[in-house]
Amino acid sequence: MKPIIVDIETIGAPWDSLDEPQREYLTKNDEDDEARDKTRDSLALWAPTARIVTIAMLNPLSDKGKVYFSAGDSVIDSFNEDNAEYVCVDEKSMLEKFWDDVQHYAPVITFNGRCFDGPMLMLRSAMLDVRPSLNLVPYRYDYKSHCDLLDQLTFYGATRKFNLDMYARAFGIRSPKEEGVTGDQVGTMYADGKYVDIARYCLRDVRATAELWKRWDYLLKF
Repeated sequence: MKPIIVDIETIGAPWDSLDEPQREYLTKNDEDDEARDKTRDSLALWAPTARIVTIAMLNPLSDKGKVYFSAGDSVIDSFNEDNAEYVCVDEKSMLEKFWDDVQHYAPVITFNGRCFDGPMLMLRSAMLDVRPSLNLVPYRYDYKSHCDLLDQLTFYGATRKFNLDMYARAFGIRSPKEEGVTGDQVGTMYADGKYVDIARYCLRDVRATAELWKRWDYLLKF
């Protein structure tokens, strides 16, 4: 089967949309306003308080990509750009289409996907009554079904972890952050209606991950 690179972008639920028991639970151990603000800023990291707004996929062999993205209540026609198809759908439809696509590829290649993208995709699918087509959190030490490059490049935690930007720059790969967008800006960008900019940023992430995977492949020769 062919490999596939996967990356997602998420946003947190508005704080006021959570009910009082949820807010109390999330902040019960926060000792001051700074800690409570940090909790509010972390909602995009947890499946019960997050929403997936973009899923980008790239076949690193053909360099063809597909990006599913949400645009709130707006409607944006599908378009092709940079050898990728962009499709605007809601979160549930996004997940249904993703699982239908990804089952035809192996391995799934991510950066920190075992700890974030994989669990988020599976949990958000369950919450929206969408059935996954494969397990994205399989046996950790078998990279043939899900290859998490952060696991591989740290030799499963034997060395220090760095973010994708650091690894890209160290390996001489164009960083997805070079155009001035970072993951912690996605929530604000979404609120500002910059849906396509988020989708393009996510595709840059998968392209950088693809180049990193090709370099990591050198280590498999031993």
